[in-house]
Amino acid sequence: MICIGKTHSSFLKEGIGIYLDRLKHYTKLEYLELPDVPSKGLLADVLKQKEGEIILKNIRNDDYLLLLDEKGEEYSSREFSVLLQKRMNSGVKQLVLVIGGAFGFSKEVYQRADGKISFSRMTFSHEMIRLLLVEQLYRGYTILKGEGYHHD
Repeated sequence: MICIGKTHSSFLKEGIGIYLDRLKHYTKLEYLELPDVPSKGLLADVLKQKEGEIILKNIRNDDYLLLLDEKGEEYSSREFSVLLQKRMNSGVKQLVLVIGGAFGFSKEVYQRADGKISFSRMTFSHEMIRLLLVEQLYRGYTILKGEGYHHD
C-alpha cells in the first residue's frame, strides 16, 4: 500500500495501526507513506507529474497496480474480497494499492495501472481513505477465511 504524504491526524494513525497489526495474521502488508512533493507555486499537473515519478519508482514491473480513484470501479466488501482472492490465485507476486495526492495521478501512473477502484462517489480526504482501505483489506481477508467480522 502506497500513499503520498504522511498521515498527520493522530486518530487516523491509531486506526491505521490497529488494522495493520490485525492484517499481519493474514498477509504481509507493507504500508509506505512517500514524502510530499513541495507544492508551493506548482500547477496541479506539475505536482501530479512529480508525485507520479515518485510512485512509479516504488512499483516493480511485475506488480499488479490498483489505484484508488474517484472514477474507479466500486465494490461491495464481499466483491472486494473476491478481487483479493483472484489476485492471490493469479500468481501475481505483489498487489499494490496506491492512494495519490490531492489532484489524483499523472497520466503515466494511469497508464501503468492495472485497474482503478473507488470506495464511493463521495470524496474522502487522502488521510481518511487510508484508514478505510486498511479496514477493508482486513474485512476482505476475514471474509475469505469465513470469520465473523463481516455480517451481510
